[in-house]
Amino acid sequence: MKLTTQADTPTPPAAATPLVLEAIVRLRCLSAEYNRTRMILAPHILYTRDDKLYVDGVVIVREGMIPREEKMGTFKLDGLKELNLLERDFAISALFDAALDKYQGVTLMAVEPQAG
Repeated sequence: MKLTTQADTPTPPAAATPLVLEAIVRLRCLSAEYNRTRMILAPHILYTRDDKLYVDGVVIVREGMIPREEKMGTFKLDGLKELNLLERDFAISALFDAALDKYQGVTLMAVEPQAG
């Protein structure tokens, strides 16, 4: 049996939160792995649901390929692994609607049209 000083638990969401917030404010993409899939994500909003953090955003690249259609996805923050802030800008998607009921009263940070 091998002993190790490193925990086998995933990085807590609190460690990823500053990266996501910066990406939203600066309109920068994130690279991440989600459900064993590598992707580049344009995060549009960080919010809570059932006391857990979620990010809604558009996948720009999935496994090295550009998706056939643009769509807004929801990602549980603690499921985003190997999260990195990229020096790649993104444009705010027309699919994003900050006025949706699911965001009301639970939004921590969202993209702002005048920022783009």
